[in-house]
Amino acid sequence: MGPVIRNVVVVGGGTSGWISAALLAKVLGKAVDITLVESDDIGTIGVGEATIPPILTLNKVLGLDEADFMRRTQATIKLGIQFEGWGSVGNVYMHAFGTLGKDFAFCPFQHFWLRALRAGLSHDLWEYSLNLQAARQGKFAFVKQQQDMPALTYAYHFDAGLYARYLREVSEKAGVKRIEGMIAGVRLDPESGFVASLQLKDGREVSGDLFIDCSGFRGLLIQEALNTGYEDWTHWLPCDRAVAVPSDSFERIVPYTRSIAHGAGWQWQIPLQHRNGNGLVYSSQHCSDDEASALLLRSLGSTPRAEPRVIRFKTGRRIQQWNRNVVAVGLSSGFLEPLESTSIHLIQSAVTRLMKHFPFHGIKDSEVQEFNRQSRIEFEHIRDFIIAHYHLNDRTDTEFWKQCRRMSIPDSLRDRIELFRDTGKVYREQDELFAEVAWVQIMIGQGVLPADYHPMAAVPPDASFAEMMGHVRTIVQKPLPHIGTHEDFLRQYCAAGRP
Repeated sequence: MGPVIRNVVVVGGGTSGWISAALLAKVLGKAVDITLVESDDIGTIGVGEATIPPILTLNKVLGLDEADFMRRTQATIKLGIQFEGWGSVGNVYMHAFGTLGKDFAFCPFQHFWLRALRAGLSHDLWEYSLNLQAARQGKFAFVKQQQDMPALTYAYHFDAGLYARYLREVSEKAGVKRIEGMIAGVRLDPESGFVASLQLKDGREVSGDLFIDCSGFRGLLIQEALNTGYEDWTHWLPCDRAVAVPSDSFERIVPYTRSIAHGAGWQWQIPLQHRNGNGLVYSSQHCSDDEASALLLRSLGSTPRAEPRVIRFKTGRRIQQWNRNVVAVGLSSGFLEPLESTSIHLIQSAVTRLMKHFPFHGIKDSEVQEFNRQSRIEFEHIRDFIIAHYHLNDRTDTEFWKQCRRMSIPDSLRDRIELFRDTGKVYREQDELFAEVAWVQIMIGQGVLPADYHPMAAVPPDASFAEMMGHVRTIVQKPLPHIGTHEDFLRQYCAAGRP
């Protein structure tokens, strides 16, 4: 057990540092003193511009006004991710947020759809997704769930640099002390091995009881000081580089992220109010940096605003996210490529987990072990979901995609795919991030069509089954005519105003 925790030091700013500081200050209040150390001379990765729906909870806890947040961060609405060319060349499907159709007791909707598919009554699963229909039509409004009608579930695209700046203001108003300075060294306690203080380049020393490492890929505390170790997942996720560049906005701002498969990886396209965010994730064994940069620039669809920037990474996770008195948050804790926009969520969930296990009366090994167990499970579940996108492909055009299809995969993922392929059922742990409906869309979208469906889906008689499915489709799509365009929403709600 270490000392009583009174002083928390966040190492590094950016999105992870300021989310950590803002959440801790908001929830713990005056119970601890929070200091954040960052240097303006160190840049941030700053490409994580797409989010998933739990971001709404984070912003609500922080007390952010949504319209003000969207104005300040140049945010747009995200209803899902459109995957292009993943299952096969030319294939397009969407991982849409929200529900699909209508779930019945003990029997999720995909089983009824599978029966309808076999009977020739339906061919498109996404006819039953309000999110998909609104996204494709470029529409958005606040639609809450009413009786059988689904809600329109959303997240955001935003400028990560502007978001960090916004949260810095929120944090400092809540009492967080910011220290500008370059860290030159880390002093460990000779008896416990805990981090005792940071030595800044100008000679100042910053002491603390608990340190939050938000220093990015470097892992200044968790790795360089404590030598924690890293579990490498590149044998399952072979992309190890990304090249990023901003570009001018398109005339139409779509309310979804595009993920476009290429010969050795994939391209993201994220529409903000003031520009597009673009990047190409790729395997350096199959594509050079120059080839990737040239391909990205050819594929932008609008004028670039900067030179392409190459980012190197290694997919995997820190063996312990919490080691001694250091908790790694953000890129220092591990990296799962941004295919499903989970980077900011992993920051949010790590800080939330820390608050649940906050060691006010000293650090206890049992609590650290439980924190690390939960962290490992969360990373592994998201890892499997991302691997599935690569593995479930029928592409034969490049060696990269053939290699992804042939590769061995984690037993946990193999079992999940086989269960779905045989029965149409999805097994998931209670606290998993991705819901059953997400797994269903990815697997069906990439060509895994189950051989069977739940017997409960066969209960409605043939005479009324077609009418029942038609009614579900009508109810799901009922709000669409009353929903305005995404651009109109941005203008009215947050005074977007295109320059």
